[in-house]
Amino acid sequence: MSETEILYPYSSVLIASVLFLVIVLFNEVGFRIGRFVQEHTDSEIKALTGSIQASILGLLALLLGFTFSMAMQRYDSRSMALIDEANALGTALLKVQLLPPQEQPEARELLHRYIDLRIETGSIDITRHEERERHNHQTAELQDQLWALAVRATNQDPRAVTSGAFVKSLNDVIDAQGRRNALLRMHVPETVLLLLFVVFISAGGMMGYSGGLSGKRIVAPVVLVSLLITLIVFLIIDLDRPRRGLIQVNPDAMLDLRQTIR
Repeated sequence: MSETEILYPYSSVLIASVLFLVIVLFNEVGFRIGRFVQEHTDSEIKALTGSIQASILGLLALLLGFTFSMAMQRYDSRSMALIDEANALGTALLKVQLLPPQEQPEARELLHRYIDLRIETGSIDITRHEERERHNHQTAELQDQLWALAVRATNQDPRAVTSGAFVKSLNDVIDAQGRRNALLRMHVPETVLLLLFVVFISAGGMMGYSGGLSGKRIVAPVVLVSLLITLIVFLIIDLDRPRRGLIQVNPDAMLDLRQTIR
C-alpha cells in the first residue's frame, strides 16, 4: 500500500456510507438549483439536460463495470496465489521423503512450522504494518533454515531425483510466497476510484437538477438508484481490500493442508 494514498486506511463500509450521504446531499442541492432556474428555462434546455443526465449515467455504468472487473481480477489472482502456495507446500512435504533419512525429521518439522506461520500471516490486517513485518521476518528465517537444510542434503546426496527434487519444490514454495505477497500490494489505483466517485456525485447532482427543472421531486427512485450504485462501489472497494474487508480470500486450501499433515 502506498503511503500517499488517502482512502485505503479507511474501511469500505465508512467510504460507501459517506459516499451515499454525499450523493443524497448533492441531489438535494441540484434539485434546489433546478427549481431556482426553472422559470428561466425552456423545454429545449430541459430536454438537453435530460440527455446530459443520460450521458453521465452511461459513463458511470462504464466506469463501474471497468473498475469492478479490475477488482475482481485482483481478487481471483490472490485466491489462485493462495492455492498455488498450498500446492507448493504440499509437494515439498512429499519430497521430504527423498531427503537423506537423518534430514527428514527436521525438514518436516520446519515445513509444519512454516505452514502454521503462513496461515497465521494470512489473517493479519494488511494495515498492521509492524505485525506483518514481524511475520515476514519469521517467514524469511524459516526459509533460510529450510534452504540451509537443503544445501546439507544436497552435499550428502547430490542426485537430482532425490535431494534435487526437494530443492526444486522448496524453490517453488519461496516463489509462491513472494508472488502472494506481491499480489497483496496490487489493488485498483486510487485515481480510478476517485474518478468513479466524482462521476457518481455528478450523476446524483444532475438527477436532482433535472428533477428541479421539471418541478417534481422523485425521492424514492433517486435514493434507490443511489443505494444500488453505492452497494456496487462497496463491493469494488471491499474486493480490493485483502485481509481487511468483509470479502476475504477463502483460506481452505491452507487449512486443509494443515489438517492433512496432522
